[in-house]
Amino acid sequence: MIMLTHSKYTPKKKALLGELLVQRNIINYDQLQTALEKQKELHQLLGRVLLDLGFINHEHEILPVVAYQYDLPYIELKDHKISTDVLKTIPVRIVKRYQVIPVSVKEGKVVLAMNNPFDVLLRDEIQMQVEETLAPVLASRKEITDSIRKYYGVGAETIQEIILSQDNKLLVSRKEEEILDLEKSTADATIGNFLNKIFLQAFQERATDIHIEPYYNGLSIRYRVDGMLSDVNVPASIKFFKESINSRIKIMANLDISERRVPQDGRFRLKVGDIELDMRVSFLPSTQGESAVIRILNSSKIYSFDELNLNDAEKGIFHDLIRKPHGVVFITGPTGSGKTTTLYSCLSCLNTIEKKIITIEDPVEYQLKGATQIQVNMMTHMTFAKGLRSILRHDPNVIMVGEVRDVETAEIAIQAALTGHLIFSTLHTNDAAGGVARLLNMGIEPYLVTSTVECFIAQRLVRLICPKCKTAGRIDMKHLADFRTEVAGVREDTMVYHGKGCEHCNSTGYYGRTVIFEFLFLNKEVSELIVRRASAVQIKEQAKGLGMKTLRQSGWEKVVAGLTTPEEVLRVTQNRSGR
Repeated sequence: MIMLTHSKYTPKKKALLGELLVQRNIINYDQLQTALEKQKELHQLLGRVLLDLGFINHEHEILPVVAYQYDLPYIELKDHKISTDVLKTIPVRIVKRYQVIPVSVKEGKVVLAMNNPFDVLLRDEIQMQVEETLAPVLASRKEITDSIRKYYGVGAETIQEIILSQDNKLLVSRKEEEILDLEKSTADATIGNFLNKIFLQAFQERATDIHIEPYYNGLSIRYRVDGMLSDVNVPASIKFFKESINSRIKIMANLDISERRVPQDGRFRLKVGDIELDMRVSFLPSTQGESAVIRILNSSKIYSFDELNLNDAEKGIFHDLIRKPHGVVFITGPTGSGKTTTLYSCLSCLNTIEKKIITIEDPVEYQLKGATQIQVNMMTHMTFAKGLRSILRHDPNVIMVGEVRDVETAEIAIQAALTGHLIFSTLHTNDAAGGVARLLNMGIEPYLVTSTVECFIAQRLVRLICPKCKTAGRIDMKHLADFRTEVAGVREDTMVYHGKGCEHCNSTGYYGRTVIFEFLFLNKEVSELIVRRASAVQIKEQAKGLGMKTLRQSGWEKVVAGLTTPEEVLRVTQNRSGR
């Protein structure tokens, strides 16, 4: 349908659209009231609502009324013959990309048929790419598509044939999703290709997130690399294209470009060489405009334990855990601490023909061949708890629950472990002992925790020292005091390493990340404390007395090994007291 709300086009209207439709007997008053109520609920355009409700059958019934309402020319392309000379006025790639078509040339202007001529941003983007002055007219979307098929011989039913140019190809994945090959994108001056360059640079710099943030009289773009944000050097004139950039991303993610008042989430896929990237998009309204964050995920890359830089002791612990016939393994930590990556490393080791693996996640972040993966969908009421109930009827050996958020999900997971299943899941807590407190606070009985949970694992990601500019030195005395509170045997002459900063690491001194762990096993002593409902602090102190390594102790081992810096370990292991 046409885009009425996404526009700065403000000619004087003769009347409201609904009133005009009633006056012309296209719909009756009761139908209009029903449609208006539905429009408030769905936040969609009135014309789209009328079509969905079946009150009108096709756009031809409403488009002439809209054209009359705004004094805008309306054309029926099925009755119009377009000459070859006119077709040459607009490049084929623009016609296919934006689904518009030149109709004629009048008074030195190219009459351009569009289904959304009110979208000023789209008109400006097209005008930037052509020399001729454009005169937009309103036309049916179907007739535009049919005319493109008729005059250009394009198979519009397939994504590959709809958007195709000599150097810029949109390929179709096995799921029939469009995947843009960034390395083959064109160099034309368009917002789309500007974003392609942003995406390609983000991938090349190993960014996990792209932040596009508006502020007063400007626009900021930042990459998150190795957990830290840094500015992207972009022209100051980018501030004039804030809305165009957001609209382009929304189109790629199949979101509503006319909606700017509520948060929106979507996704699209890109291709760089042989690597397919899953781009998760989130828009958030702010006082200066919409802020966008794009998470970049290589969903086909699952890390092995070796690639996670685990030491022999850590590998041994994980191998023992995944060989358990049943029980629950919880991995805890804040968002972005790599919990899901660790879980999939475990699942990858278990992924054999003899085992049935089912996962339920929000969202599904990795594609594991041989496993059945389920996406949580609140709109269809597919929750973790509901999905987990159904999973148990499918005879799984191993179940991965993306996150335990409520008591219902926790109870079902624990019952599944009691009936002989191996369960992997995550909790959002600061340390391993906090996982115990979280389950008890949810309402899980202590005896169920001690009889089913095998281990709580807390983890953090720390940055690795850049190998190109790595230098040795002495530890800072103020850092020495922080480590001595938890780590025994820390000496003033301990050799530590830092990165001076170079071109390879973008002058940060770090390149890549590794993981540090805290393993809390539910042995006899810890289980007795849980049954007595002891606090997380008491449980942690008891576990430390029995030999549990804390996150900071694990981090110190990485420091001594020359993998990371004392400052980095202290940064990710700070507790409430500031340590």
